[in-house]
Amino acid sequence: MRYVVNRMTLADIPRVIEIEKLAYSSTWPASSYRKELQDNPLAHYVVERDTQMSIQVGSDSPSDSGRRPFPLSLLARPQPQQPPEISNIVGFAGLWLMVDEAHITTIATHPDYRHRGLGELLLTSLFDIAYDIGARQVTLEVRVSNSVAQNLYHKYGFREQGVRRRYYSDNGEDALIMWTEDIMSNHYRERYFHLTQALAARLAAEEKDKGTDATSGTAQLA
Repeated sequence: MRYVVNRMTLADIPRVIEIEKLAYSSTWPASSYRKELQDNPLAHYVVERDTQMSIQVGSDSPSDSGRRPFPLSLLARPQPQQPPEISNIVGFAGLWLMVDEAHITTIATHPDYRHRGLGELLLTSLFDIAYDIGARQVTLEVRVSNSVAQNLYHKYGFREQGVRRRYYSDNGEDALIMWTEDIMSNHYRERYFHLTQALAARLAAEEKDKGTDATSGTAQLA
């Protein structure tokens, strides 16, 4: 598959910070991610990579994608180029295990890669981790204004269970508290299986369509 999800490493943090700055108005410092990865045994973080976006070291053009890479910073001054092993990161996500509850802490994709199912791919990767570590429910907070994210979470069985008033420090916006049912139940496992199969088919179909467009000379921006 074009898009793959791997465990986050310390080397990935600079790229993660850049994407987070583009995705959110309020961000974590790099030290927080280092602490999560090194000192928090309950934390699990992943990065999402576009395997077709490989950038040559010492060059500002991609080696095989046919286009310039997306901006890596909002700053105007030139930025040090990142090595190819992290330059193709296009999203990241994480969760904490709290007793038997998986608490999703963050999900973000680069703005150029939205509306392609990649946020959903990150979400399912977190669910896979939740299954692996024995969680029985998944929970998260989401801005009350973020209807796109809420629709995705509803698709995976999240339901509103409360509100955290003025939860977001940047503008004082409230957060919805959302929970799943027991993800270990047969009912939920069957639902999750069908959802992930549909997602895999969608990603495969989009990649096939892109390949057809490239062959005909009408390739779309990746």
